[in-house]
Amino acid sequence: MLAHLKSYLQAKLPLTDEQFATLARTLLPRELKRQQTLVRQGEVGRYGAFVTQGCLRSFVVDRKGKEHVLQFAPENWWIADQHGLIHHEPALFSIDALEDSRVLLFGPDFYQQLPQLGPPFQSFFYELQQNSLQAMQKRLIATLSAPAEERYLEFIRTYPSLAQRLPQRLIAAYLGITPESLSRIRKELSRGEG
Repeated sequence: MLAHLKSYLQAKLPLTDEQFATLARTLLPRELKRQQTLVRQGEVGRYGAFVTQGCLRSFVVDRKGKEHVLQFAPENWWIADQHGLIHHEPALFSIDALEDSRVLLFGPDFYQQLPQLGPPFQSFFYELQQNSLQAMQKRLIATLSAPAEERYLEFIRTYPSLAQRLPQRLIAAYLGITPESLSRIRKELSRGEG
């Protein structure tokens, strides 16, 4: 798992063996079984994760018991309730495994190590955070104003490998529509291709 992360990072920024060893000391390799919870909404979470194999998701459960998927994290994605993790506060959402997954867990100390690794690491993780914020803002705007078909097409652009891997109900929960509506959208789109 660490070799996977090292390859990922080497493709993104200059990386010495010493820098990677320092970073690796803050990570815990783990295997999560399907449906295993990493962070539970309302509890103080101890970890975020970098996914090397499988898929995780973040989600909230509303007062009526309905799940709303916020993010999927397939291979090479980072996922965390950063605010709760850094400030030791209750998590705003839950994170669980949708498939048997292999992950590298990181705690609050991970963020404290970044400045010691040098400016390229700080810049890289700052950029990751900015990209995450921008993606969430776009997703919020789309959820509030874009038609369901447009949201589905954006889902496919964002997560090209997941359209066939995930159950329809999870994709629908991410899009904020019913599974039946998603089925109708998929049929309409497939007719338009033919």
